[in-house]
Formats: sequence, C-alpha cells, structure tokens
Amino acid sequence: MGQIKGLLFDKDGTILDFYRTWVPINRMMALDAAGGDVDLAAELLRASGHDPDTDFATPGAVLVGADASELAVSFADFLKERAPPNLLEIIARNFREGGAKYATLIDGATEELARLGSSGYRLGLATNDTFDGLEASLGRFGGLLEMFEFRVGCDSGHGAKPEPGMGLAFAKVVGLEPSACAIIGDSTHDLEMGRRAGFGLCVGVLTGPSRRADLEPHADIVIDSILDLANVLNERSAAL
Repeated sequence: MGQIKGLLFDKDGTILDFYRTWVPINRMMALDAAGGDVDLAAELLRASGHDPDTDFATPGAVLVGADASELAVSFADFLKERAPPNLLEIIARNFREGGAKYATLIDGATEELARLGSSGYRLGLATNDTFDGLEASLGRFGGLLEMFEFRVGCDSGHGAKPEPGMGLAFAKVVGLEPSACAIIGDSTHDLEMGRRAGFGLCVGVLTGPSRRADLEPHADIVIDSILDLANVLNERSAAL
C-alpha cells in the first residue's frame, strides 16, 4: 500500500444529495424531451431507471450514471420518431439550469472537504455531468468550487466514467502517480474508473442510489458518506 495524497471526488450522490438534486432535474428534463407530454415523460422516466410514482432511482440506470451523450442516445432509442432533433442540447441545458436551481449539498460536505484540503490532500472533482452543469451546481455554494484544483465533466476532453481518462488527467495535473490517488464515489462507474486508472484506493459511499452490495465488489472500502473519509485515510496511513 502506498500513501494516498490525491482525492478525486464524484459529484452527485457523493458531495451533492442525489435525490434532492436529481429528482426534480430528471422530471424537468424528461418533460422537455417529451415535448411537454406528461404521460410520455413518465414513461421515459420509468424506462430510464427513475420511477415517477416513487421517485426511486435504480442503481446503475442511465439516469443515475450516464453522461449527457449516453443519456441522449438512450432517450432517443425510447422516443424514436417522437425524439426532438436537439435532444442533446435539451439534456445539457437541463443539467446546467437544473443544477443551478436544485443542487443540494450533503450536510457537512463543505466542512469535510475543507478539512481534507487543509490536511494537505490534493482535491479534484470528476463528474459525468457536463462541465457547465458542474460549475452551475457547485457554483451555488460560495468558495466550494475553488477547493478543487482539478474539475472535469463528461465534455471536458478526458472521456466519461467508467473510462480512466478523468482519473489519469487528475493524477497528471496534481503531479502524483495514480497509485497515490483515491477515487471517492457512489456508483460502480466511479470505482471502475479508479481501477482502470490504477488508483491506489477506491472508496464507495452510500449517499447515492447504490447499495452496499452494489459497491462492495468494486471498492476497497465502502463508507456511509465522505464524512467518514478522514478516519479511513488516517487508519490507512497509520497501517503503512
């Protein structure tokens, strides 16, 4: 085991409350994609892994982990001839405008990130949201964006999770070997990206739709939330 010095975080379900942020965004986005047809929007949500009756999101569904382009393809496959020609634009706009309106932090996230940064860890953020969506959602919270010296979205030129590009770019920007970096996320996409990038630690968190059983096969450790991360890192460091 090597010393972990870089922490790359997922955004939604890890720093932001997934359900309070994405339930209204998904609903608004589906209605836009369905041209205002309420019944069709409900069908689209259900087919994409978001139950419109309960607002439960299925772990691993496209509305949980897909990037904007993947989501546009999935929506188009379902809508067929009813798909609007500017579907990707509709999705990107909802990511951006919805993030600015509905983004909700997990309680204590800002304070925990500040503590980790002041402890000397290099912090980064990698999301399958668009870069504009990332900036819009976290820009609501004064000073939060500036805690991350590395920030990328699915359209930033490093690919999307679970591909390793975001993780490799983070390690390069902060000047660390991938083995000295950790990924912290709520989905198997996050953890698989860390594995493919050669990260030294893959941490799953239970603040998104994924359950412990979903994450454990892919993670080195699963914790309740990022509020437990400092203890995990301290214990790991003491064991080296």
